[in-house]
Amino acid sequence: MIALGLFIIAIGAFCQSSSYVPINKVKEWSWESYWIVQGVFAWLVLPLLGAWLAVPQGHSLYELFGSNASASGMTFFYGVLWGIGGLTFGLSMRYLGVALGQSLALGTCAALGTLLAPVFTGHASDLTSSVVIGVVVTLVGIAIIGIAGGMRSREQASPQSSSAEEGGTKSSPAKENIEGAFAKGIIVALLAGFMSACFNIGLAAGQPLQFEGVSPMLASLPATFLVTLGGFCTNAVYCFYQNGKNRTWGDYGKTSVWTNNLLFCLLAGALWYSQFFGLSLGKGFLAESPVLTTFAFCILMALNVTFSNLWGIILREWKGCSKRTVTVLVIGLLVLIISSFLPGLLE
Repeated sequence: MIALGLFIIAIGAFCQSSSYVPINKVKEWSWESYWIVQGVFAWLVLPLLGAWLAVPQGHSLYELFGSNASASGMTFFYGVLWGIGGLTFGLSMRYLGVALGQSLALGTCAALGTLLAPVFTGHASDLTSSVVIGVVVTLVGIAIIGIAGGMRSREQASPQSSSAEEGGTKSSPAKENIEGAFAKGIIVALLAGFMSACFNIGLAAGQPLQFEGVSPMLASLPATFLVTLGGFCTNAVYCFYQNGKNRTWGDYGKTSVWTNNLLFCLLAGALWYSQFFGLSLGKGFLAESPVLTTFAFCILMALNVTFSNLWGIILREWKGCSKRTVTVLVIGLLVLIISSFLPGLLE
């Protein structure tokens, strides 16, 4: 049963890591326009449908949230904070690429989300040595991938650097731009990871938000909806502000691309939401292992990083890198895979 739970979480991680691929098929829309439209599906419609699965006949989500107002409010609040992380998450990939951007942001999110959720909700005793060791190994894997990313940045900048030196200049503007974007991307990715950790904290705060007798596989879906609802509000405010600032309201009026764009935004949103739907289902099979239940969020994030880097390879983000750099990347991925199973082995 535990193996099945881990497999379901892995499927969700693969879907999430694939969610940004359909975005490339969106046409004639600015970033803020397609970001909020895919968010309607990823953070609002699909999580609401998922939450309804956890509502017994004759009851409602309004009843559940109203009878636990304090827990509902805190869960929504952490969702608002997570939404900030979601905004900077997109920027981290713009500066660093899909592979490295997701790696650093999700790595920070995995560690802080796993460690802070029990502390903030009064269950610090859940942080056993096995969980802490698993988090440390995950961070080691992320650090190795970060080193590979730095090596990639230098190697991809070197052709411009060589050309500049041959021309007699002291430095290459192209190289400086790449290095500047890399440094900025690191900061943004770390901020994204820190704020994104609030998702798991929100899930922990929302543990009381479940009807008695509901299946363990569906238990966290109402809390998931409140977290994503908070994130949707944050993103909507920012995206609509950008629509006004950049005068891109007209994107929504381009009827010729609506069918195409809605289709791919829906696909992106469904793939993204699959990670937390899979997390809820998977944790239902991990109930017999308290260690893995606590570590499940970190497992999801580690697998997200693994699959995102595989997509980075497929999308040729590592094209032109030396075998040494690719070897370092592969070592980091292997460490992440090991970290996903380590707490269970140490239990």
